[in-house]
Amino acid sequence: MNDSARISALTAAALSIVALTGCGMPGAPLPPSLNLPNRVADLTAIRTGNEVRLAWTVPTKNTDKLLLKAPVAARICRNQAGASGCSAIAMLQLAPGVAAAYTDALPPELAAGLPRPLTYFVELDNRKGRAAGLSNPAPVLAGQAPGAVENLSAKMRRDGIVLRWTASPSDASTIRLVRTLVTPPTQKPEQGPLAPPAEPLQRNLLVESSRSGRALDAEIRFGRTYEYRAQRLARVTVDGKTVELAGSLSAPIRIAAINLFPPAVPKELAAVATIGQAGSGPAIDLNWQPNVEADLAGYIVYRREAGETNNSWRRISSAQPVVGPGFHDPDVQPGHTYTYAVSAIDQDGHESARSTSAQETVPGP
Repeated sequence: MNDSARISALTAAALSIVALTGCGMPGAPLPPSLNLPNRVADLTAIRTGNEVRLAWTVPTKNTDKLLLKAPVAARICRNQAGASGCSAIAMLQLAPGVAAAYTDALPPELAAGLPRPLTYFVELDNRKGRAAGLSNPAPVLAGQAPGAVENLSAKMRRDGIVLRWTASPSDASTIRLVRTLVTPPTQKPEQGPLAPPAEPLQRNLLVESSRSGRALDAEIRFGRTYEYRAQRLARVTVDGKTVELAGSLSAPIRIAAINLFPPAVPKELAAVATIGQAGSGPAIDLNWQPNVEADLAGYIVYRREAGETNNSWRRISSAQPVVGPGFHDPDVQPGHTYTYAVSAIDQDGHESARSTSAQETVPGP
């Protein structure tokens, strides 16, 4: 066979191989689609009174990543702690992608007794009754809800609002205090790195043991009105997470956080006489412990001479409060004895009582 014939034979063989491997040959067979809806992954459960409200989103695709075209059957079930299996309580027909909800009215045996875990699941079936599995668990607490909080009251103090309620020595439940800001500030919030953070419109305060029947809300701001409601909570740890069973909310009470309280009385006032130098006359220097109130404007310094009565106190500091915890009094005479006292004043003009006095004698010439 010459070279030309040999090339023609090889070309024909190659073309036959290409033809055999073309689209005429079937590939590996694909498994049939089971059309199983994807599992629900966002189930939530909230118990209010003796009802549990469930909410979730129905998936839009099946386990083969294909769009679901027909409604799916949703089986809702619950499981008590220690029980085997999951007891179905309802069946729903739901369209793919909808936001679904269901409210379960607890039977008497689950609404009574001590708090204990109760877990809900949702399972989606295809037309043949097959499912990809249970949803994520959504735990609540079965059992009798804690009793209502009674006689809630509020009283203003300089360090915050004191809340009180009727408590029993055997009451070990947690108290949740729900605080609402009724009158938001009308002024624009302060700007800058040192400005206080904006106050939330609602805040929850937890009192872990309610046996005392008392709590202090120190995170308040003067000039605002707050509303408080309270409820008892039973709390149980389920799979490392705390699950709550809440009682009913108490009637609301309101209180205006009005600053009627003067600052604390300055402490540890000391007076030291100094001899004038370089042409200056004698003086008496005062110092004391600084106050820590956030609304402090400063201090007022008073003086009287030896032999004068308590009614003889005279203000010797200027009309503007003294900013720091110290004062220099140059208006003294050699050989005279002076008695000093200091008060603190806030930005609203509330003045404290005068401090314990300090006495000092200016050395004679």
